[in-house]
Amino acid sequence: MPSSLPIPLQTVALLVASNVFMTFAWYGHLKNLASAPWYVAALLSWGIALFEYLLQVPANRIGFTVFSLGQLKILQEVITLSVFVPFAVLYMDQPLKWDYLWAGLCLVGAVFFIFRGG
Repeated sequence: MPSSLPIPLQTVALLVASNVFMTFAWYGHLKNLASAPWYVAALLSWGIALFEYLLQVPANRIGFTVFSLGQLKILQEVITLSVFVPFAVLYMDQPLKWDYLWAGLCLVGAVFFIFRGG
């Protein structure tokens, strides 16, 4: 990640990329390997998860220089939902549900409380 980017932007970019890998590692096998034995799916998921960790660990190390641990966690959760919803709808052919909006609004509340001063 170019060091000329602000640290929060570096953190978010790395966490978004990490979450794409994480989402495919956790859920992609449900579509692509449904008939394969679970251990094949697990091994493939572990391989994908390696790339997630190669992005997530630096993201958290970089982000921890400007964010608190709690802020990093809530940021991660917001990004996770932001990546998961398009994945579920576009890749897994799941219906877009109002529940995603309500979950997102709950996360907005979490963001408010964890990022407010005090």
